[in-house]
Amino acid sequence: MTRIIVVDDERAIAEGVAAYLRREGHEIETAATPARAIELGRTGPDLMVLDVMLAGGSGFDVLRTLRGEGIHLPVIILSARVDLVDRVTGLELGADDYVTKPFEPRELVARVGAVLRRARRAAGASDDSLPLMLCDLEIDLDAREVTRGAEHLVITRTEFDLLVALASNPGRVMTRGTLAERIFGGLYEESDRTIDSHVRNLRRKLGGGPGGREYVETVRGVGYRAPSPRPQPG
Repeated sequence: MTRIIVVDDERAIAEGVAAYLRREGHEIETAATPARAIELGRTGPDLMVLDVMLAGGSGFDVLRTLRGEGIHLPVIILSARVDLVDRVTGLELGADDYVTKPFEPRELVARVGAVLRRARRAAGASDDSLPLMLCDLEIDLDAREVTRGAEHLVITRTEFDLLVALASNPGRVMTRGTLAERIFGGLYEESDRTIDSHVRNLRRKLGGGPGGREYVETVRGVGYRAPSPRPQPG
């Protein structure tokens, strides 16, 4: 049984979300404070549904603390605020999805299912034991690790999936919608800038590529691509 932590200081919302998720067969625990959310997050749940505005603190502080401790459980942010800044903040801290209030319970249930499926795929071994190469990056699909020489690069689960989608198709332009389908399973609104936020975060963490090349190139008006390998001399 999948264990999910629902964090919201509004009891009616927490109980409503919990009830819908229990109907899907999930085991649910609830928390109303940041301290309790962090405590439960350390116990190894499969996913956390985390409200931003909490009594005595912020859901962002909870996420920041868990990520800082190396706890990378999937997290879906809930917020009554629709500001792009909030959405970007959540994604930069490593949230896997962001849902604004009010929301349809069925949509949240669907997003929970999509994030859990992605996490399960990530936990499974890949069919290809060889690492994927992008310029000087080595992408280990089985270990889900990215290295550059002796340097281990720390990126989120979503950023890893984005990097793999692009690196698996060097030179091919991929639209935001195509990338979202690969990463989120189609639960994506073209009007928001979720993919752009993840690309921005990924670029910041990877830094510049060899010879000044970007690991993720922008194709204006279309989407993104990984650079094609340069031909070897001779």
